[in-house]
Amino acid sequence: MDRQRRKVAKREAREAQRAEAPQAESALERAIVAALRTCYDPEIPVDIYELGLIYGVVATDDGQVTIQMTLTAPGCPVAGTLPLEVEEKVGRVPGVSSAKVELVWEPPWERSMMSEVALLQLGML
Repeated sequence: MDRQRRKVAKREAREAQRAEAPQAESALERAIVAALRTCYDPEIPVDIYELGLIYGVVATDDGQVTIQMTLTAPGCPVAGTLPLEVEEKVGRVPGVSSAKVELVWEPPWERSMMSEVALLQLGML
């Protein structure tokens, strides 16, 4: 049960950060998140942002964007294509001069990283 409580606490902390983030985000960062929400893991009908696959987005003043993301599993069949799709879509956002995805595996993705929106969409709440 302790493990379940930790997962819930992690999810609640992440949701709280997301709730606060839009106030602190720039227009460019909001546009980048909107672009990320158009990318889907083909096996799960939820966008990668709500799935919790995006660990960080950094945009410099000159429009260089670095995105830290993970996949649902290291052997994910879209490991070679999904990061490229993310770079392409984010690279088309007005104000972005370049986009680079860093694929990371720590912390490992787990179900508790999904937003409440994702959990609802998948019938898990």
